[in-house]
This record gives sequence, C-alpha cells and structure tokens, in this order.
Amino acid sequence: MKALVLTEYNNFELQDLDQPTPGPNEVLIRVQAVGICGSDVHGMDGSTGRRVPPIVMGHEASGIITQVGTEVRNWAVGDRVTFDSTVYQLDDWYSRRGMYNLSDGREVVGVSTPLFKRNGAFAEFVTVPQHILYAIPAGVSFTQAALVEPVAVALHALSLTPLAVNESAVVVGAGMIGLFVVQALKLAGTNPIIAIDLDDDRLALALKLGATHALRADSADPAESGQALAEQVKSLTHGRGADVAFEVVGIAPTVQTAIACVRKGATVTLVGNLSPSIEIPLQAVVTQQLRLQGSCAINGEYEAALSLIASGKINVEAILSAEAPLTAGADWFRRLYNKEKGLIKVVLKP
Repeated sequence: MKALVLTEYNNFELQDLDQPTPGPNEVLIRVQAVGICGSDVHGMDGSTGRRVPPIVMGHEASGIITQVGTEVRNWAVGDRVTFDSTVYQLDDWYSRRGMYNLSDGREVVGVSTPLFKRNGAFAEFVTVPQHILYAIPAGVSFTQAALVEPVAVALHALSLTPLAVNESAVVVGAGMIGLFVVQALKLAGTNPIIAIDLDDDRLALALKLGATHALRADSADPAESGQALAEQVKSLTHGRGADVAFEVVGIAPTVQTAIACVRKGATVTLVGNLSPSIEIPLQAVVTQQLRLQGSCAINGEYEAALSLIASGKINVEAILSAEAPLTAGADWFRRLYNKEKGLIKVVLKP
C-alpha cells in the first residue's frame, strides 16, 4: 500500500509498505479521508517528542471496512466508519471508571514516542480495534467524518468545564480546535464568547461561527495589548473577567493571557500542549483561587460530535481549507508548517 512516511524530522516520503493485517479484535479500514492535525504539523520537526521517525502519522480519519478479525462482532465489510484516536485497554483501571483517555498503556493512532509506536492513517489502509469504531451517519461525508475527532476534543474540554447558561468565556487561539470550542460554547448558551488570536481572518471566522467579540492578542492599540487585553475582557464581562477560559495553543504567552482574562474563582481549561513546560503566574493563580485543568483528548464524545455534525449544529466545512491527494501530502505539510495565510485544515484523500 502507499503511505506517507515521516522518515526523519521534516522529511516525508511516499513509500510502498506492507498492507497491515487486522488482529482478532481489529478491522482493516480503507482510508477515504484523513486530516492533517496541528499536532502532526508541530510533531514533524521533533519539537513535541511525539512523532519519532519513522512513523505514518494521521489520527483524524474515516473510511470503509474491508476486512474484519475473527473475534469482531457487529461490524462488517463495507461499513462506513470513523474511529477514536485513543487506543485503550477495556480492562484498565481508568477505563473501568469512565476515563479511558487516561488509561495506562494508552496509545494514539499515528503517534510514536519512546514508549510506543502506532502507525496511522496517512496511508491507503489502517487497522484499529473494534471498540474504538463509530458508524458514520447517513448524510455525513467521509471528509466531514475525518473532522469528528477535533470536534470531540472540543466537546470534551467543555464537558470538564463548569459553565452555566449565559456565563462568559474566553477562547485563546482561534485555530481548528478553538473554532470548534467557539461553536460548542454557542450551543451551550454562553454569552459573551470572546475569541483571542493573532490572525484577523481566523478572528473573523470565529465571529461567523458564534463568537460575540474578537480581540487581537498583539494589537498595537494599547487598549488591546498586554495586561490591557485583560482589561478589555473585563469591560465585556461586568468588570470581573470571564467565568471560564479555554486555552487552545499551548505556549506560555497564551496560557498567561487566559489566566489574566478570567475573574477570581474561575476555571481555565488547558487544551493546547505545544510546549512541554511553561511558566505561569503562580501568585495570581493562588490569590485569585483559579482552577487550572488539563483536557486530554476525548472520553466518549464521538457520538455527540457525529450527531452535531449530521444535524448541522457544528459546521466543520467552515474550517476546511483544502482537500488533496495523499501524493501531495508532503507539500501540504510544508505549507501548514510555514503558516501559509488562510490555511486552517487540510484533508488528504489516499
């Protein structure tokens, strides 16, 4: 089969690899669409430590089952499916307690670390265990289904965050996940929804998708820069600051912005993780009794994400920049890595 292989950092090759064989509890999927995730783009240069070459990346995918293992039940050849990005053990202590995203020994499709390696879906075929499969609803395309994973990531972040109807939220980072967080917040009745980013086009899209206000993080206007950005948020939130914040980048300045923009006693949910470690304003966190929490991947939100996409309540096409053949994958990775203006999401078709 053809596969796009990260052979060394910052270098891709389209290679002929052996077609994988499904194990007893696995299915073989002919990939129809696979999204290039921001974590793939940032992982290709080695900075995250989670894409150790050689590796076939790709964890946001959909396709058609072409073969089933001997112990597979309730799935058949020809089924249209997508799948969770987390591969977990059903009998794990965390899985049994409804936290499979934290399970010991968990692996992620298309990710390699010093602890594990699992080839992903930038290929014609991929194998996954049956218990992470989800049927694609009628009317949902393969491209839409390939974007279910990031929608579910956004929904998981909301599920962890205490937020009442008509409370206020700040979303720091209007990339793909941030834009899905904005849409989910709108569905939850949040008001105002304040998007913060460096890119005017992404901020405009955030407004289109449900944000009530959009602020540039690096505006030359003193009223919207540095600590004054927090003052701008306060002016929109009864002088207090936002009730919650979602940080969807994962670097020190954006985490610090999220912390600065919330009221006392607020919750800051950290979704982005580009940096392995950052500095935080500890005294502000302690004296304002802030709650900082991480949101890891997905924990059962796939069905809700599929339903919201099928009903049109979550718009995934709005963030889709291009669809391209797998053979052009290396070039699209380069363009995304170089932050080409206007690009948010690229879906490859093996």
